[in-house]
Amino acid sequence: MQRITSREHPYVKHLAKLQKSAQSRRQSNSTVLDGIHLIQSYLSTATDLTAPKSIIISDSGQKNSDILSLVNLYKRFPETRMYCVSDSVFEKISPVKTPTGILACITIPALTDQPKISAAESTRCILLESIQDPGNLGTIIRTATAADIPDIFLSEDCTDAWSPKTLRAAMGAHFFTAIHANCNLIEIADNFHGQVLATSPDGSQTLYQSNLNGPTAFVFGNEGAGLSERLQQAADKIIAIPMPGKTESLNAAAAVAVCLFEMVRQQQSKHPKDT
Repeated sequence: MQRITSREHPYVKHLAKLQKSAQSRRQSNSTVLDGIHLIQSYLSTATDLTAPKSIIISDSGQKNSDILSLVNLYKRFPETRMYCVSDSVFEKISPVKTPTGILACITIPALTDQPKISAAESTRCILLESIQDPGNLGTIIRTATAADIPDIFLSEDCTDAWSPKTLRAAMGAHFFTAIHANCNLIEIADNFHGQVLATSPDGSQTLYQSNLNGPTAFVFGNEGAGLSERLQQAADKIIAIPMPGKTESLNAAAAVAVCLFEMVRQQQSKHPKDT
């Protein structure tokens, strides 16, 4: 295990850039996972071909038995580089105020198929236009994974799905669904073989009046501006989430949760589990 004590070490600078810069993440096709839970989630899906590039442990982290157990699991990946760094160095590369003591640098998972092909084959997916808040996006990814949504399509101007804030908000959900970035959502909607539903307070019918048992793609827009007119026109139907209270709209992540779990409810009611 290599030890690093200088905050000016080239690899320390590289990791710090990955934390702060979406451009650096794109150029290197890498991102950084912070904490035991995120790294465990990645480990549960990793193979020899997707082994972490590196594991970084602080001096304080080496005193944590859970971290040491996790490091031992990574010994099955001989290509993974192991670093021990001083606490002051770790503070420079950690994205949180209270560092956990362990980080992993990973290759951002690559998708082997084209988004249009995935949309044509999918029975459930969500399309996200211009989502700007990393916490919202992470929560949406986590919610979609919980609802067993296999594909998430992001417009070109969505916030970075692999930023530290998005990763922390998703709590490891990134590794259990396919996240397609920089998509032409109009093409995705056109290629989807089921119904494409967009949400708006002015919808022609409510969510609860909609039949969600067939292949369904939900489209959600920007937190402030909502969906663009072009994407609304690409949808088969505009539906509304009933809001009897005095709030005019829901947070984007809340709207996603309401819609997806109404779909889950309908599909489980159609095919109830054996009791």
